[in-house]
Amino acid sequence: MGLIRFLLQSSWQMMALAMLSGLISGLSSAGVVAMMNYILRQWGAAQSAGVIGGFVGLALLALVAGISSQLSLIRLAQQAIFNLRMQLGRSILASELAHLDRTGSAKIMAALTDDVQALATAVWVLPFICIDFAMVLGGLGYILWLSWQVLLFVVTLILLFLGVYKKILRLAKAELKQGRAQQDVLFRHFRAITDGIKELKLNYPRRQAFLNEDLQGTSAKFKQHQTAGLSWFVLIDNFGKFAFFFSFGMLLFVLPNFLNIERSTLSGYLLTFLFVSKPLESLIARLPTLTQASVSLEKMESLNLSLSDRAEQLQPPTAINPRWDSLQLQHVHHSYPGERDDSLFTLGPISLDFQPGELVFIVGGNGSGKSTLAKILTGLYPPENGKILLDGEVIEDTTRESYRQYFTAIFAEFFLFDRLLGLDTETLESRIQSHLKELKIDHKVSLEGDRFSTTDLSTGQRKRLALLTAWLEDRPMYLFDEWAADQDPTFRRLFYTEFLPDLRSRGKTVFVISHDDHYFHVADRVIKLEYGQLEYDKQN
Repeated sequence: MGLIRFLLQSSWQMMALAMLSGLISGLSSAGVVAMMNYILRQWGAAQSAGVIGGFVGLALLALVAGISSQLSLIRLAQQAIFNLRMQLGRSILASELAHLDRTGSAKIMAALTDDVQALATAVWVLPFICIDFAMVLGGLGYILWLSWQVLLFVVTLILLFLGVYKKILRLAKAELKQGRAQQDVLFRHFRAITDGIKELKLNYPRRQAFLNEDLQGTSAKFKQHQTAGLSWFVLIDNFGKFAFFFSFGMLLFVLPNFLNIERSTLSGYLLTFLFVSKPLESLIARLPTLTQASVSLEKMESLNLSLSDRAEQLQPPTAINPRWDSLQLQHVHHSYPGERDDSLFTLGPISLDFQPGELVFIVGGNGSGKSTLAKILTGLYPPENGKILLDGEVIEDTTRESYRQYFTAIFAEFFLFDRLLGLDTETLESRIQSHLKELKIDHKVSLEGDRFSTTDLSTGQRKRLALLTAWLEDRPMYLFDEWAADQDPTFRRLFYTEFLPDLRSRGKTVFVISHDDHYFHVADRVIKLEYGQLEYDKQN
């Protein structure tokens, strides 16, 4: 039902049209079976033009209606999947960054990849399921026309078997849900393989522990639940075959003892039952796909609800003021779970004032709160207490989007887009070429339209390409989180002694998170944090 509701939300009109076409196709197919039964029983009289025309007409109607139903449902299903992908994308981008950090990228990636794919597979087979279901209804309708007592007998058998199916299906779904939970953990391990490959290769005991305990343990649990769930479906499939033979035997050997049925009439029942059995078998065979899609849909809806609950109440940004006068942090603090399960790391309360044209270094040991302060400064984390004021105006939920547009940032864990998104590259082409030469990557990278020819570069070179993008954005404030850490000595010196002073000379306020203490003298101010507290704010 969740899958049907999912499709109805996309377009109930298209769904109704598809279902009506499927019903017509199923009834027409049942009509073809009825005509076949009539022709076999009345062989001589049935060789008339009217009977032949009716047979051909019903067959063509079944064909056209079936095609119409399937095409309608395919369009509807693909539109629904498209809407789902866009909705998830918007929900992720609209959610609070702190909430996304707690949710974890593994869970989000599992939803965007495996869950969406499972749902896409289910909606692909849904048109065929609807046709099969309509054919079953049409066959049952023909049996009703022949005899309501026989229909009652057949429906009783179907309901009896469906009751058994439902119980087995519940057990299968429970196993698949537990397997899906392990899949989130598996994605986290897969990311550890790709992101931590160097560390794993360098340390044999660590690599073996990761393989034998983390990856193998989670994979074994996933295999266990998937195997159990799919095994229940094997039981359902084979039980379906047994149910068919059992029902066929009941029609042959038991029903004639209670009802006075002629052999020719019984052959009609058997022919119709054979007709119904194929779509029923097809429906049962597709139960694993539908169940997996149901589990994935529940997962995605849960994630989407979680993201929606923590969505930022943002409004489209207004034009920024490049001639701003003051930025203030007043008694700002932010908390998040520490390294121990029962611990809580708190940054602040911190109060700081900044002016245009300042070069500010933010220093401190690992875990001192530098990156958290950077996220608060740039508006990515709203302060839990305290406030941020720009030119005396408090930054609130409705103005945070506008506030963020004042910043360009390159974080330690940065992402480099392969396109210059949101920039007019035609007017910037000469500047781009000049910057590529200045950053000494013009021999490796060129601009093709608005796209870089490659981003397959070393980490230091990719950071230079990110710096080029930051220069082109030309925002009033810049933040660099350990930008020089992956640069050679020449570019490290250029960054501190030329690039940063140049930004300051153009009136930019620049925040630099750094451990390069022999370049601290370049800064106008050095702010030091320790254990989330402001240790000092020193002017140079």
